[in-house]
Amino acid sequence: MRKRGGLLIEVGVVVTIALSLIIIMPVVLSEFRLNLLGRFLALAIAALGIDLIWGYTGLLSLGHGIFFGLGGYAIAMYLKLQVPTGELPDFMGLYGVTELPAFWQPFYSFPLTIAAVVLIPGLLAGLLGYLVFRNRLKGVYFSILTQAGTIVFFNFFNGQQKLFNGTNGLIDFTTLFGATVSDTKTQFVFYTLTVVFLAATYGICRWLTSGRFGRLLIAIRDDESRVRFSGYDPTDFKVLVFGVSGAIAGIAGAFYTIQSGSVSPRAMDIAFSIEMVIWVAVGGRATLIGAIVGTLLVNYARTFLSEQFAEIWLFFQGALFLIVVTVLPDGIVGWLRSQNFSLFKRRQEIATYPALEEDPEVQHERQNIGN
Repeated sequence: MRKRGGLLIEVGVVVTIALSLIIIMPVVLSEFRLNLLGRFLALAIAALGIDLIWGYTGLLSLGHGIFFGLGGYAIAMYLKLQVPTGELPDFMGLYGVTELPAFWQPFYSFPLTIAAVVLIPGLLAGLLGYLVFRNRLKGVYFSILTQAGTIVFFNFFNGQQKLFNGTNGLIDFTTLFGATVSDTKTQFVFYTLTVVFLAATYGICRWLTSGRFGRLLIAIRDDESRVRFSGYDPTDFKVLVFGVSGAIAGIAGAFYTIQSGSVSPRAMDIAFSIEMVIWVAVGGRATLIGAIVGTLLVNYARTFLSEQFAEIWLFFQGALFLIVVTVLPDGIVGWLRSQNFSLFKRRQEIATYPALEEDPEVQHERQNIGN
């Protein structure tokens, strides 16, 4: 009964925050600032996916920009095809393309585009995860492989002028369902959908990290070998959670693209993927809410500092990261929880198993060995 009551409180808080963002923020913020908030909330969706695999499963991905970028390109391709019948996207004419490439054809359909936004990043993440996890690669090796993947995809999209407009990426979206993409009302709809999907993504991640499945993810993070010896195959669970995380990043990329008005290979740059990890680290790993808080805090700090101190703002940003890492290694939300403060008053997760030095059986064996 108490658990159900805590769940209802959490749902109520999430719904209240979402409604506040939708109803109050448009009144308080200017059109530019509201659009900026919408972009940051889209980035927070991607951060939730990072927290799911890194905070709870112990998989440090340095290549999530791949999935973010693929989701952005998928929705951008649909928007670029909103042209009169028989015409091609404007950039193709600059490179002498006379016929629409075959793989662009499905993006005439909005349902297929939405499916592509979710499935292409999700399936790619699942496939990559399967190839890596079945060989029991983890830790730094997994991180290096995901980072190498960003180099491959960045160079591919950067070099395809005829297919994706190369370095410039896909820009200048005009209409969607007859409405002007850049219109204030249209952008408000995008903003509202971003808030709704952020709340839904939080709910999905909370559901996945709760109960037996969530405890299994934590067990994989803390000691994968013991999980395997207990009769579970960690590979299947890691592939699943990595695929879900990739799909979440794809959705985030799509929402960011329609609000920023462009997508380019920079979304697949190594630096951007590392930034995602920093957002989660600042907010607090294995907290979910910390991923959102960290994303908003870091991005707003960067915006404020770059506006006020254009020449030296990077030094302030670097100092912020150093302070968090050295003083708050568990992140902001993690520190608040250590002070017995919790927004939803949830029961704290316990360690998967005691450290060997604290295990009573191990201590007993050491005391009686040789006796």
